[in-house]
Amino acid sequence: MTMNERKMIDLEQGWEFMQKGITKLKNILEGLPEPQFSSEDYMMLYTTIYNMCTQKPPHDYSQQLYDKYREAFEDYITSMVLPSLREKHDEFMLRELVKRWTNHKVMVRWLSRFFHYLDRYFIARRSLSPLNEVGLTCFRNLVYLELNGKVRDAVISLIDQEREGEQIDRALLKNILDIFVEIGMGQMDYYENDFEDAMLKDTAAYYSRKASNWILEDSCPDYMLKAEECLKREKERVSHYLHSSSEPKLLEKVQNELLSVYGNQLLEKEHSGCHALLRDDKVNDLSRMFRLFSKIPRGLEPVSSIFKQHVTGEGTALVKQAEDAASNKKVQPDSVGLQVFVRKVIELHDKYLAYVSDCFQNHTLFHKALKEAFEIFCNKGVSGSSSAELLATFCDNILKKGGSEKLSDEAIEETLEKVVKVLAYISDKDLFAEFYRKKLARRLLFDKSANDDHERSILTKLKQQCGGQFTSKMEGMVTDLTLARENQTSFEEYLGNNANANPGIDLTVTVLTTGFWPSYKSFDLNLPVEMVKCVEVFREFYQTKTKHRKITWIYSLGTCNLIGKFEPKTMELIVTTYQASALLLFNTADRLSYSEIMAQLNLTDDDVVRLLHSLSCAKYKILIKDPNTKTISPTDSFEFNTKFTDKMRRIKIPLPPVDEKKKVIEDVDKDRRYAIDASIVRIMKSRKTLCHQPLVMECVAQLGRMFKPDIKAIKKRIEDLISRDYLERDKDNPNLFRYLA
Repeated sequence: MTMNERKMIDLEQGWEFMQKGITKLKNILEGLPEPQFSSEDYMMLYTTIYNMCTQKPPHDYSQQLYDKYREAFEDYITSMVLPSLREKHDEFMLRELVKRWTNHKVMVRWLSRFFHYLDRYFIARRSLSPLNEVGLTCFRNLVYLELNGKVRDAVISLIDQEREGEQIDRALLKNILDIFVEIGMGQMDYYENDFEDAMLKDTAAYYSRKASNWILEDSCPDYMLKAEECLKREKERVSHYLHSSSEPKLLEKVQNELLSVYGNQLLEKEHSGCHALLRDDKVNDLSRMFRLFSKIPRGLEPVSSIFKQHVTGEGTALVKQAEDAASNKKVQPDSVGLQVFVRKVIELHDKYLAYVSDCFQNHTLFHKALKEAFEIFCNKGVSGSSSAELLATFCDNILKKGGSEKLSDEAIEETLEKVVKVLAYISDKDLFAEFYRKKLARRLLFDKSANDDHERSILTKLKQQCGGQFTSKMEGMVTDLTLARENQTSFEEYLGNNANANPGIDLTVTVLTTGFWPSYKSFDLNLPVEMVKCVEVFREFYQTKTKHRKITWIYSLGTCNLIGKFEPKTMELIVTTYQASALLLFNTADRLSYSEIMAQLNLTDDDVVRLLHSLSCAKYKILIKDPNTKTISPTDSFEFNTKFTDKMRRIKIPLPPVDEKKKVIEDVDKDRRYAIDASIVRIMKSRKTLCHQPLVMECVAQLGRMFKPDIKAIKKRIEDLISRDYLERDKDNPNLFRYLA
């Protein structure tokens, strides 16, 4: 039939037809025997609404149908749904609610289809709530508002049962909590206010009860295991039935009750707290501690502070142990003992660096704690030797031939790497550099260095750690030696090509660049005639290579191999140039007094005493001293010991080493004065005027990479620069300095 012929449907009659459809739907939902809707049924219902909404006014029943739609739900809920819910309790009530909510959503879906035409036109024009929302709002106002309190309590009680280890129906809870979410129609307010708040309060109370018992009964590791397990379970709880937005809030509650509240008590448990775990190397427990405490605000601070105390304690104990060992020796501190000390410090660093990376996941707080702990005891020094010196000696032992350490190449590389790491904690890096340079010089000049590659490798590492300035001289020294070898080769070629240039003895000369090497005293030793010729020949050769360089001979570093003709047998003696010069005097004289020897050699008292002692009072008595005492005095006289013998064919006669420590420290002090001056001038040049305090602070910051400048020393340098007219004091404010260009 066409539009015009359509019969008018009045409200009563139309609604009666719709009621039939709605009743059929209710019966299906209630599970009564009722055939399903056919597509014809559906079309009839849809068309009836369509027609009733498109009739000419006053027969357009859109508004009335919109109201009837809502009444249909209200009627169904009051007559069927609420009575069935009110008679059930606890879990049965929850199951009924889930069933009713599911049915309600089906009903909303079907009725919204029947009344679809309203949604499309009427509602859109009047901006009323969509049908879907109207349906859900009915449920919210009539069912949810009445029951949500009972539902919430039932759910929380089930959660607590589950926490106590009982099996519960998780799917049921998931469905119930979905109602709290869906009833918000896109907002989380109902879930949060009507369920979550109370659930979080209950969680806090639950774990507060648990924790107060555990903290008394359990050891720290056991407590942490329980805490970690609880957190894991709560996470699972979220994934099974709570809304994902609850996870951070829930874990925060658990962490707060288990860890924040009892944190300090837990960390400081006497026999099992953090100290004990560090003492007993409980790596897994420490890792767990890190994982747990990293989750709570500022939770790691007390852990890292205990870590720092612990490492400081272990390090300080090593220092004390080394001190005790040294003081028991009563004599010169035992260098082996000190080397063991350095080795132990390196091992300690290895151990705790591994803790920082493995247990504490390289967290900056723990790197800082390790650094501060090492800075405390690494700068203590042992029995009069600074750590800078000990570390330099340690390197020397590793790098020199026949050092005390028998290590493979890889092990040497690895150890050097570690030494450089420890050096980072030492404030007097410049002192280390100076000791290191002195020892490097001895290794290079006396051919004591075991391996060039290692020498270069540690310089590279030091350069990375401390900058190029730190190593430039040392690198120069190593390069010098390579050049000196080439120089020696060309000297030998020169001798081969010039028949008249004959030094008379085998001569090896090492030419060095003054600026790179430590300063050595050069005395005008009166060379024996045998040697004068050599020096001349080499000087002539060197002039063929360069006209502009002046050669200074450092005899104190030379060595000679002499043939000693003794009655029992002829022997080769390996001696220093000084010792050789003294012995050669006895080729022309049988007996010489102390003063004659001194006059002929032109040396100082100190040097003469040292070398005569080495030749007459020490292990090998090449000279016979009169009177036969253990010390040298100016009234002694000496003669060649023709009867001397030894089971070896070659012997090395050592000269007692000069203690260079004082000199090194003086040199470093002098360099520091220059460095402080330069720093102050640099700062003042850029700032023009500056007060005392910030000037000192900036100076300390600038120089800190190489040494820790002493505040008094800086004050002194400022005074000195004022007296030298680099700076002036302000007339009115003595605390203010001005740069004078």
